[in-house]
Amino acid sequence: MVVTKNIEKLERSAVRLTVTVGKADVRSAYESLLKDYAKNVRIDGFRKGKVPSNILERKFGDQLRLDAMGRVMDEAVEKALEGETLVPLSYAQPSLDGEPKFELDADFSFSVTYDVFPDVAAGDISGSEIELPQVSIAKADEERELDEIRERNAIVMDKDDKAAAKKGDIATVDYSELDDAAALVANSERQDFVFEIGTGHNIYKFDDEVVGMKKGDEKVFDKAFPADFEYAEFAGQTKKLKVKLTKLKEKKLPALDDELAQDVSEKFKTLDDLKADVKAKLDKRLSDRMKSLREKAIIDVLVDKSTVDIPASMIAAELEMRLRNLMQRMGIENEERLAQIVSMSGRSIDQLRDEWRPEAEKSIKTRLVMDKLVADGAYEASDEEISAEYAKMAVDSSLSVEDVKAEYERRGMVEYLKDRIKEDKLLADLEKKIKTKKGKKVAFVDLFKENE
Repeated sequence: MVVTKNIEKLERSAVRLTVTVGKADVRSAYESLLKDYAKNVRIDGFRKGKVPSNILERKFGDQLRLDAMGRVMDEAVEKALEGETLVPLSYAQPSLDGEPKFELDADFSFSVTYDVFPDVAAGDISGSEIELPQVSIAKADEERELDEIRERNAIVMDKDDKAAAKKGDIATVDYSELDDAAALVANSERQDFVFEIGTGHNIYKFDDEVVGMKKGDEKVFDKAFPADFEYAEFAGQTKKLKVKLTKLKEKKLPALDDELAQDVSEKFKTLDDLKADVKAKLDKRLSDRMKSLREKAIIDVLVDKSTVDIPASMIAAELEMRLRNLMQRMGIENEERLAQIVSMSGRSIDQLRDEWRPEAEKSIKTRLVMDKLVADGAYEASDEEISAEYAKMAVDSSLSVEDVKAEYERRGMVEYLKDRIKEDKLLADLEKKIKTKKGKKVAFVDLFKENE
């Protein structure tokens, strides 16, 4: 069918395919379509399948030519791409350039443009330098962990009815929104809501307003929310709220002693056992975080030195995935509802996409560069290495090695684990090529605040 073809590379990993189809094939495609019409079309006065061609052409002429052109183009593109490496991405269908002239007794030429998988030129990081913070675990970090253990093992008791609420108390409240006329806003009521004062674990963040209230007290107040408030439907607004404190409890913290250690786990006999376990877990957290920071720094250098001409459709697909993930997290079923919520913060979904675009492009580039280097290095993940990963995860959880393996297989994540093992090998090799210098000293707690 194809007489000539030409593939021209364009910017942003797009190509233009120009195809010429011979006039005999054009006429053949048209005649074939005409027969299909004759078999299926019903016209008054003619039996099905017996409508003369000239009648069909007079009644469906323009549509016939349009359908024939579409059929010719589809078949020609499919034929032209046989054996080619520059094929369209799965989510990037070819688009027709201009309005080609389609005549039944002449050669037919047309061009389509489509995105292809981009060329990836991975950069050389040899001799590059990264900087990592200096972090050590202080006594205060261990004490903070022990305090949290005491919090988790605290006994909750009713407070005296005349006692005022303070931070750290457990409050039970009824609350609702009121309109300007002090009338109840529909669907805003909540009964018997329990939260710890000071944690901010309530949608309106009215912790400070509850402090000082006593059991049975009711309070009406205006609450202003900043433009960057975490719940977009409240951002930049002021709400009138009514809160009634119905119950108030306080926590009694256990003493830091051997008895507490034994309550935490039967594997601890003394407080020293518990402290040793706390120290070991903090050491592992620090080690894991420093490993993560080191890998991120290496990848950042690598990506900065690499070149990838990312196609527009690949970026659009990534942004669409992020939008769907956001909707899923927020429990929103359609984009119209999301647009309403986003508009409350003075933005549109298109602006949201623009905000995400730099990070989306970096994410795609990182994935493409890492995939290329893993493939070029022919890294593999052996059965023994996979088993070792299962064993490592089992140690960090309450599951057996067999349970961990079964869970990965059930969720179809074995290939993901293999890819991670391959990437770990690549990163280990990349680390040998760079230098690491000491950065500023950072407190353990601040390290996690900055990166979580």
